[in-house]
Amino acid sequence: MDYQKKIRNFSIIAHIDHGKSTLADRMIEITKTISERELVDQVLDSMDLERERGITIKSHPIRMEYKSKDGEIYIFNLIDTPGHVDFSYEVSRSLAACEGAILVVDASQGIEAQTFSTLYQALENDLAIIPVLNKIDLPSARVEELSEELSDLLGVFPEEVIKVSAKMGIGIEDLMEAIVREIPAPEGDENAPVRALIFDSFYDKYRGVVVYVRMKEGTLKIGDKIKFFATGKEFEIEELGYIKLGRYPQKQLKAGEIGYIIANIKEIRDARVGDTITTVENPAKEPLPGYKEVKPMVYCGIFPAEGSNYEDLKEALERLSLNDSSIVYEPEVSDALGHGFRAGFLGLLHMEIVQERLYREFGVNIITTVPSVKYKVIMKDGEERFISNPSELPQPGTFEKIEEPFVRGIIITPNNYMSPIIKLAQDRRGEYISTSTIDVNTVELTFEFPLGEIILDFFDKLKSVSSGYASMDYEFIGYREGDLVKLDILINGQKVDAFSVIIHRKRAYYMARAIVDKLKEVIPRQLFEVVIQAAIGNKIIARSSIKPMRKDVLAKCYGGDVTRKKKLLEKQKEGKKRMKMIGKVEVPQEAFLAVLKIDQVGG
Repeated sequence: MDYQKKIRNFSIIAHIDHGKSTLADRMIEITKTISERELVDQVLDSMDLERERGITIKSHPIRMEYKSKDGEIYIFNLIDTPGHVDFSYEVSRSLAACEGAILVVDASQGIEAQTFSTLYQALENDLAIIPVLNKIDLPSARVEELSEELSDLLGVFPEEVIKVSAKMGIGIEDLMEAIVREIPAPEGDENAPVRALIFDSFYDKYRGVVVYVRMKEGTLKIGDKIKFFATGKEFEIEELGYIKLGRYPQKQLKAGEIGYIIANIKEIRDARVGDTITTVENPAKEPLPGYKEVKPMVYCGIFPAEGSNYEDLKEALERLSLNDSSIVYEPEVSDALGHGFRAGFLGLLHMEIVQERLYREFGVNIITTVPSVKYKVIMKDGEERFISNPSELPQPGTFEKIEEPFVRGIIITPNNYMSPIIKLAQDRRGEYISTSTIDVNTVELTFEFPLGEIILDFFDKLKSVSSGYASMDYEFIGYREGDLVKLDILINGQKVDAFSVIIHRKRAYYMARAIVDKLKEVIPRQLFEVVIQAAIGNKIIARSSIKPMRKDVLAKCYGGDVTRKKKLLEKQKEGKKRMKMIGKVEVPQEAFLAVLKIDQVGG
């Protein structure tokens, strides 16, 4: 039990780009966990994409040994968590594996919405919070002002806020001592029935699924038969141990420790984040609280840019889903784009990352359709259907109503940007709930939004109207009925299913006009007239046409009777009519990309 008293399990809470990966680098450096030769910037970020964007996508644990000023050696288990709203469930499970959290705030930017959201989760888990101001070396740092803000927020004295510069290595020792002093040691009986929390897992092509666990109770040894509560599946432990930058095998893992387990698990879906592991011989009576199945929130069609690359795309998605159980996909056929997949993601950033990885890691060029959310359709007979593709919407008259997903959004902004933000929120059918003051210059605005209105470009617009200062976090709150319609785009009378969207009726005309005008710009001229229409059901609500390319059939007429000219023009008109009946319009790739970029605000 004395050994347990030397363990400190903690996480770092911070908004994107506030420096938590750099802070983790400095801790690893001070504790000499890895050699200088192995040390690179953002050492815990394993993907190039994470390093480039300055974001953490997967959470990474690392074990460090720190010799304190009192001469004792303490074991620090740091779990680096993702900072983006799309990965909030992973954050909640990482926090559940800790006893404390370091709250990192950028001294030049202040507290942001995502930080608040994660901080509230940490406080709900009763974690000890250590407030840290990072980037104090920057000329724009507001050290005194933000120290006051953090002291008000957490109920501590301003001088208790630790000031550091992770980049320059200033104040890191003070932080390490605070971890020893402030974060409690883990509790849990090592002789009780095993309960281990899965806070992450990934697929190793040589060993199968590697599961990261926090031992809450009991002791696990090599050869133990384990059972997962959520799936009921059983496996035998082949290897377990600690996680530094690599895996360090041990004979056992005891209560309070953080480590990994390898047990010949083939499917990552069997080792779900948040699930509880127990043993078959002496099972625990109930799992640890907080587990839920992660469900995709945003859907889009993914098609190969070249039809012949379908098998490559299929293989790439299969390999990606080995490591990311939150991607769901199923085959889909589009009249315009051919064979592809309908894929579901946790959010827009998750979708962007998957698309980027498909290109970078597997060299697959893709076309995506307009992202949509999952709607609930209530049929006349009371049956509920969930649809993620506009083409699945039943015929009008066969269903009672359509319900759309709603989220509660918290926006944190300086006071002087309140008006444009409220206007932007109202343009997106946001319902104002409340305003609360954080400090003299900063407010927290709460709205309820239809998720479909904010998934495309709301975050970009929010940054734009607030000069980059506002930040937002949201959580799903349920389905509500909406006056929604399916908007179809027709080119020469043929429906192009890839352009179909489900949209609120009052916004439909604006969106229809924008798509039709955009397509007129990007579809090349043909030898016959191309008519582009937008329709709701059988009613055309917007129309545009691309004039045909025309050969000058009168060039050879140097005069003579006007009837001869008319005859030639009529003959040309007949030819174009016949051509239009049999002619096919190829919709170029740029057209699909152009529709994705259409400004969503209007109506």
